[in-house]
Amino acid sequence: MTDVEPPAGDAAAGSGAGAPGAPTPEASTGEPSPPAASPPASPGTSPAPFTAAQRWLARLACVAALGVVVLLLLGGLDSLTVLLVGVLGLAVTLAALWWFLSRRGPVRWACAVVAVAVPVAVTVFYVVRHQLWLIVLVLLLAATATAAARAAVVRGRPRSGMPEVRTPPPARPFLIMNPRSGGGKVGRFALDTKARALGAEVALLEGPGQVDVAALARRAATGGADLLGVAGGDGTQALVAGIAAEFGLPFLVVSAGTRNHFAMDLGLDRDRPDAGLDALEDGVELRLDLGLIGGRTFVNNASFGAYAGVVQSPAYRDDKTGTILQLLPEMLSGRQGARLVVRIDGGPVIEDPKALLVSNNPYGSGDAAGLGRRARLDTGRLGVVAITVDNAAQAAGLLRGRQAKGLSTFLAHEVVVESDADEIPVGIDGEAVLMRTPVRLTIQPLALRVRVPRKRPGTPHRPAVDRAILLRQALSTGAPADPAAPRRGRHR
Repeated sequence: MTDVEPPAGDAAAGSGAGAPGAPTPEASTGEPSPPAASPPASPGTSPAPFTAAQRWLARLACVAALGVVVLLLLGGLDSLTVLLVGVLGLAVTLAALWWFLSRRGPVRWACAVVAVAVPVAVTVFYVVRHQLWLIVLVLLLAATATAAARAAVVRGRPRSGMPEVRTPPPARPFLIMNPRSGGGKVGRFALDTKARALGAEVALLEGPGQVDVAALARRAATGGADLLGVAGGDGTQALVAGIAAEFGLPFLVVSAGTRNHFAMDLGLDRDRPDAGLDALEDGVELRLDLGLIGGRTFVNNASFGAYAGVVQSPAYRDDKTGTILQLLPEMLSGRQGARLVVRIDGGPVIEDPKALLVSNNPYGSGDAAGLGRRARLDTGRLGVVAITVDNAAQAAGLLRGRQAKGLSTFLAHEVVVESDADEIPVGIDGEAVLMRTPVRLTIQPLALRVRVPRKRPGTPHRPAVDRAILLRQALSTGAPADPAAPRRGRHR
């Protein structure tokens, strides 16, 4: 596994002030923007003492972790055997799932039986050995330790949200809405009616025929619109976001699609898409990066290999599960699909990945599949996840997470995907397209102004737990430092 981290302070340090069309921060808002990154403590100064909540959360985490160790030691060889059986059962289940996805015929269904039977057998083993209570208690203590440790770390760090800038409401907003997106959310939440009541011009994608969304947005921009917005899926969001960035206009996201991953990373309320319209009256702006692939913009990610090949199938939209089961064996075994070679910033090379995900900013450290959240969208880096699993043993090895042999992660400015085929399928923000090779992906730092409601749920962040900091929190007394006390080169 390769994990390349950006240099300290390389994350976007500002909100884009001074760039064409960019707003400047106003000191009179009364709501200071959170810093892009916490500055290191200067030499000779002590960091602020830990709060009582941090100290007790850290102590709870340590006690819970110690409880796990004590329970396993008290159980002796018996408890270690039970633990080993559980780990082996999980590995066998993962291997069986790999064979189920990558094989056809009787082997596939035999592996399906194994994947179901092994967890049942492990549970029965625990019950027969009268150790089920021990495993449940260990799992509960481990979950408590993890949750308390993360909470202590979160409380101990400054807010790392993207800087916000207060700007005046738009005078001529233009919104594009797809009535079919998300099962009809535009009509269900009366988004068009509410937007018009707030002074926006609304264009509904009702046909007849296919509507050129990019051309529609460009006409609005040249016609005097001072904000472009979309109520639809992430693919449509990306197209219009590119036009907004081209004209230096703010962009509004209304979470009316099915998954709304971009809206989730912006901290919007995905259950109430109409709440996104509040930004027209009471909003702030974020300055974000924008992904670029072959001249086309993307806000979430571009996928290659197995997943891209599956979504390219005409049958995928009507029968997702059936199409995945039908096509994955050939994709994963290499009997179908083009061979890929991936170059990262002109350096590291990934040979023949089974699946590749390139995202606009990296996903969380515990989310190798790109199914979760991105804490920031302004770091100026692409996130790269490549899966090169070739067999059941490597599939079981994915238990190690990002340390797994069949998994590589990178941060990059540029990714070039080469192939032995002239064209390859690519999933861009969930939409299937064919692109000529080589395919080049880059990132445009702080290219997009996004207007969001000032009041919104926000995006929870799961930072990595630093054991050294956690131990210092647990042992801290919380006593304030004496300014007159001599410095000894040690910080509380």
